[in-house]
Amino acid sequence: MKLQLSLTVNEAKRIIAKGIKELPEIKSAFSTGKILLKAGTTVSALSEELVGMPLGICGRITSNGAKAARYDLDAPHCILIDKGKVIDVDDAVPFEEAALSLRKEDILVTGVNAFDNDGNAAMMAGSPLGNFPGMIMPALVAEGVKIIIAAGLEKLIPGKIDDAIWAAGRKSIDISFGMAVGLIPIKGEIIDERKALETLAQIKATVIGMGGILGAEGATTIIVEGAPEEVKKILQIVKNVKGAQVSGSPQTLVECQRGSLECGQHLACIYKKNK
Repeated sequence: MKLQLSLTVNEAKRIIAKGIKELPEIKSAFSTGKILLKAGTTVSALSEELVGMPLGICGRITSNGAKAARYDLDAPHCILIDKGKVIDVDDAVPFEEAALSLRKEDILVTGVNAFDNDGNAAMMAGSPLGNFPGMIMPALVAEGVKIIIAAGLEKLIPGKIDDAIWAAGRKSIDISFGMAVGLIPIKGEIIDERKALETLAQIKATVIGMGGILGAEGATTIIVEGAPEEVKKILQIVKNVKGAQVSGSPQTLVECQRGSLECGQHLACIYKKNK
């Protein structure tokens, strides 16, 4: 049986979250270990799946460029799930302490802003050294901690991540729509919407198109093949995510504006008060 489906970017994020939730290693870590979540909108969707709460969103790309939240966080940006119990990493436990507490059976889940066909990925950094998560996450590989990268196919870039890293650089950019950013390489297992669908049922998922209009910009069109009962599982899951909106605490989804307090902290931004 074949099913053709199209997922908007926000719908794909929900599918990725559902797929990651069903991974055996995530189920094991949730029950008997630790899962450290570093927020982006896809990881926030996973947080909703795992513990029923959206996360605070800091950096984001909007039609205005690379922006930050306008207001203070009204929800944790990072959380540690310890045997199902939620710990606010922003306040209760420093990110470094939470990261160092992870064992080989535990998992860090993060989003990224770009990945390439070779499986290399990178996260944008708009603050010095990417703040504590940006400084610490790449080193977790050296500790033997598993990293899962939650990233939709809209993040797949042409060319190589290495080239993108050298092209970017906060202090090398003269003018920027929004904050100037650099790229921090992140090593891990990438889970996109295609892989997530194949986790949710015994099917084969093949991407046949990207993009769309009228809200489907960046959408993924996929053919799902398999036994009828398996394909119907996917059909029901997709029906349930149709119309999904971006995940994140409402206050933090409001982006920074010209002249606001954080303007002085953002390099090269054309929206600064004195520009």
